[in-house]
Parts: sequence; structure tokens; C-alpha cells
Amino acid sequence: MLNPYAQSFLASCALAAISTALPAAAHAQPRETSPTMTIPAEAVPMIPREHLFGNPEKAGGQISPDGQWLSWRAPKNGVLNVWIAPASDPSAAKAMTSAADRPISQYFWAPDSRSLLYIQDKGGDENFLLYGVDIATGAERTLTDFENTRVQLIGTSETIRDKILVGLNNRDARLHDAYLLDLKSGELTLVQQNDGFAGFLADDNLNLRMALRPNAAGGMDFFTITDGVIAAAPTDSTALEDSLTTQPAGFTTDGETMYWIDSRGRDTAALIAQNVATGVKTVIAENDRADIGGAMTDPKTGEIEAYSFTYLKTEWTAIDPDIQSSLEWLGTRLEGEFGVSSRTEDDSKWIVWNDPVTAPSQTFIYDRKAQSLASFYVGRPELEGAPLQPMQTLELTSRDGLTLPSYLTLPAGSDADADGIPEAAVPMVLLVHGGPWARDSYGYNSYHQWLANRGYAVLSVNFRGSTGFGKGFISAGDLEWGRKMHDDLIDAVNWAVEQGITADDRVAIMGGSYGGYATLAGLAFTPDEFACGVDIVGPSNLETLLATIPPYWEPVIAQFHERMGNPDTPEGLAMLKERSPLYSAGNITKPLLIGQGANDPRVNQAESDQIVSAMKDKGIPVTYVLYPDEGHGFAKPANNVAFNAVAENFLATCLGGRSEPIGDTIANSTAEIVEGAEFVKGLKDAMGG
Repeated sequence: MLNPYAQSFLASCALAAISTALPAAAHAQPRETSPTMTIPAEAVPMIPREHLFGNPEKAGGQISPDGQWLSWRAPKNGVLNVWIAPASDPSAAKAMTSAADRPISQYFWAPDSRSLLYIQDKGGDENFLLYGVDIATGAERTLTDFENTRVQLIGTSETIRDKILVGLNNRDARLHDAYLLDLKSGELTLVQQNDGFAGFLADDNLNLRMALRPNAAGGMDFFTITDGVIAAAPTDSTALEDSLTTQPAGFTTDGETMYWIDSRGRDTAALIAQNVATGVKTVIAENDRADIGGAMTDPKTGEIEAYSFTYLKTEWTAIDPDIQSSLEWLGTRLEGEFGVSSRTEDDSKWIVWNDPVTAPSQTFIYDRKAQSLASFYVGRPELEGAPLQPMQTLELTSRDGLTLPSYLTLPAGSDADADGIPEAAVPMVLLVHGGPWARDSYGYNSYHQWLANRGYAVLSVNFRGSTGFGKGFISAGDLEWGRKMHDDLIDAVNWAVEQGITADDRVAIMGGSYGGYATLAGLAFTPDEFACGVDIVGPSNLETLLATIPPYWEPVIAQFHERMGNPDTPEGLAMLKERSPLYSAGNITKPLLIGQGANDPRVNQAESDQIVSAMKDKGIPVTYVLYPDEGHGFAKPANNVAFNAVAENFLATCLGGRSEPIGDTIANSTAEIVEGAEFVKGLKDAMGG
């Protein structure tokens, strides 16, 4: 099957996107504003924040490989844990994990169906350890019990089901050594010490077959491994332009075919099969607008059966006729997008998710033999009947002619004739994705729905540098932080103003990670473009950002330097300083709200501290919310809800939308209001001050 580690390796080395991008805080003198239309509170029911951002009732549904068990994540004492129930009796559910503080965000079944495996960090530090729970006894244990260590999954096997390959950086924080983990005994056996490689690829026999090492050009060299010996010279290489769109993706079970995601010789990444014996490569699928996005593989053979591309929406194409028949059958019964999240080893049952956008997502159990579709759960049943709004797909054009795939959500009741344009201009929030080597996609989006419900148009733009649209689109963002990447955002706002969607003085900018940087850049570099902004864990100083990256990102530092700027050269350092909002903080005149996790390993707390200090020194009001138990984003629902409470009340002050009172959300979270409580409506009262 396609190796999940290989597929996501390079993307994980970028500043990842955050699902908790949020709004902005108050300051500056009030000014005259253009007339806009906001929806009266009585006209559209207010969707409670808790319904959008609190714990789901259930999430992450799977079925065990042997088909005997259903599993999912659900609250236990208010914290998301992993639950199971017999597939024959879903009502006989029991919690298998005992997380009491941070929610469990990822879990998976052991190949032999005898245990559940999950990862967990401490306080958002992203030093994820691997844990296992025995299904028969319920015994839970730490499988990688090391301090300051981050586990990686290298490979699982169809034929060796009681073992997996993992990477551990407990010897050297920069490098992950490969270990064979016995899931029964917990024994770890060193397979390959890592002396400078970014990662490894294994076959179904759990033998390492390839090593990946960054090269000086900002790309990657690929070395074959034979009988445990890494070749002296690479057999394949990429330069910078293909570095984010080319990587090996895994082997078939028999080891005779290796799959590639490959953009070499083309713009978009194709799905390619390589005959291991002869080296001959065959293109399975390619698309001139989008990179290969996903694949379904036979649980037994590992052969690809279907693939997808995502341009504006995801489109699946089946190679295998039986898979095609099943996908077509599902397509006639499910409204909106759907996908397969889990399959039994005999492929008789699938777990299928369905996203109708304007209704809560639902998960089903699909019996392929019986041709039946049974409801597994609705993730957020409290949203049934809520005024969720459709999402529009757009193709905008940048000032230099690039097409920018984008998404727009309008407030309920604002577009009576359903032509995609409100009858009168409404305030708008430009919601910027993180990464920047990531993308926005179509589907239910809690932030789009939340902000639209509060009376705002919400626009998300895939600016240059976003992934999924070919290497040329990514490379167009090289060395363009705060310049052409930002121009794309401004062009999108100008389009919205020209269309009558919003007014030029009623637009907020908000986002997390790179989206937080874009917020700071928007207020510092283009201070007249936005009415206010929200920065969530965004870097303010690109020089210090690159100097404090996690140690396990060091192997790919050359790519950061080539795409952002090289601080080791005088011209590179000068550019990084020029593009850092910190050095233009004095230009900020509009309301700003900052949210930060104290344990963030990607964007250190100092990034937020620096710009808050600079703004205070210049007498510019700023509101700063710090979470001592969070990292790169807010994992705990209570913290997420609290920040959103602050954010929507700020936006109500800044843009004139509606909001729920902050209430006791601050008291129920770990939020520390470091600065500027007086600039957000109701915040001082919520703090008891």
C-alpha cells in the first residue's frame, strides 16, 4: 500500500497549516465606514460556538482489519479518547484509552487487529510518543518511552502483522533511526542508524528499500538499500522545483512495483508505477490542473485501484472495475463529497465519510457484498438543522495572470437570488491558510460556517506557494513571502470589493501559522488594506523563525533557505529582515489580536512576544492571548472555544457583525490575557476585572 510516511514527509517539513485559524482584536480610532449589510440576529439562528468547536460526539471512525471491531474517537470525561465496539453490536461500546488532559488526535489499528495504536505529545510540544492498547486485556502501555523524542511511522505490513517499523530521534534530535517494533513484546530492534538521511521507505517485508537525503540544491536524493546496505550514489534525484511534488510512495506487497508521486518532466505531480527489476516507469494518472491527491490500494496486494485529483473539488477515478462499481453505488446515495477512511482486509466492508457541507458530516458502514449502507454516526448531531451555508468555488486571477483557486461562503440571507453575490455588501474576513506549503479545500469548514453565521463573507485563497496545483505554482512563491504571495491576497480582496461582496474598509485578515504571518504582514506592510487582523501562532521575524526550527527539520533546511531566504548570506539576511513584520510594526495602525501556544516548537512564543513588545513600545494597542499548555494551534476544545469567544467579540467591534458573549469561556480555559483586555468587548468583564 502507499506508505503514509512517504506521502506526507516533505509536507510535514513545512510550517503546517492550522485548523484553528481565528479572528482579530480592537484598537485604533473609530472611523467612517461604507454602508454594509449585516444579518440581524433575529433573522438567522445563532450557532453556538460550542456546537462548532467543542468536542464532536464521535470522530475518526475505523473498522479493524479483521472486521470484528468498530472504533472511533469520542469524549471520555470531556477529553477525546479512543472507543471500540463489536461490529456485530455497536451499542456495546467501551473506552480503550485514558487520556485525561489533551485529546487523542490520531490512532490506527495494528495490522493483526490485536491492538490499537495512538500518538500523544505533552502540552503541544509535538514530541509524539507511540502508545498501544491490547484489545483483549485493555492493557495500555507506552511503546516508545523516551524523553524529547518524536516517533515517525516508517512502515506496516500485510504479511508481518505483529510488527511495524518506526523512526525515533532519541539518539540525535535531528535524525530518526529506523527500529523494528514488536507489538506483542514491545521490543525495539535497531534496523538502521541514520547518519544524515531525511527518511526511509520500506517494503511489505519491513525491509528498508530506499533512503532519502536532502541535497544542496534544495531537492532530494534517493538511495536504494539492498540487504541493509545503502548505496553510495543516488539512483534518483530532484532539484528544488520538484522537491515538494516528487517522492516515492510505497511498494506493492510483492515488492515488484514501487509507486511514485512525480512531477519531473511535467508541471503537476503524476502517479507513476516503476518496475523494480527493470526500472521502467509507467504513468498511471496525471492531470494538467492538479497534483495527484490520493489513492486507494488493494488491502492484500497493495496495487492501486483508484486515484484522486483535487483542483477545486476532489474527483476520484477507479482503475479496478469492482471499486468503480462501489464508488458509483455510493455516489448515487450520498450528497456531497465522500471518501473511504477504513477497509477490512477482505475488502468486504468500508467505513465511508460523507460531507454535504450544509449539514453535519456523517460516517457510514458500507457492506459491499450486501450492498447496504448503515449509519455509523453523525459527528456533530447538534448541527442538524443549523443554518449552515454552501461554499462557492472560484477561480480568481492575480495581477500577473496566475489563477488562484479560492472558496467563498456568504452569510445566510445575504444572497436572495443565489447568484453568488450578496444583495448589499457585507463585511468580510480573509481567512489565510497555513503552510504556506499547504492548501485550502472545498467542504465543511467550521471557521467559514462560524464567521458566516456571525454576518461575514469568508474568502479563502490558494495564493502562489500553495500546494496541489503543480510545481510551477509552488515555485512562483519562492522568495515571495510578504511580496507576491501577499499581492495575491490583496488581489482577491480587490476582486471581492469590485464584485460588491464587501466594502474596501470592512475587511479583516486572519489565519494561523503562515496565515498568522500573512495577518501581520497585511497590517504592517499594507496598513490601509484591512480593518483589523488576527494572528494565530504566526512568525513575526523570519530570521529568528529559521534559527529556532525544530531539530528534526534541520535535514531540509536548504529548502527553507531557497524558498524563504538564506540567513547565512548578507543579501538573504537583509531580505528576511525586510519581509519580517517585526521591523515594520510601527506601521500597524489597526486592531490586532494575537494567540500563541507557549510550547510551540515551530513558531516559538518569542515570535509573538517580539511583535507585542514592539507595538507596546510604539504605543500601538494589541491584545495578546497566551496558552501555557498549547503548541502550534489550540488542541483543547475549551481553549479553542475561548479564543473564538475573544475573536468574535473583537470582530463584532471591528466589523459590526454579531457575537455570543464571552461568558465563562476564559475561566474554563487556560488562557492568559497578557495584554490588551480593554480592546475587546466584554473581555475585562469575563476576566472578572
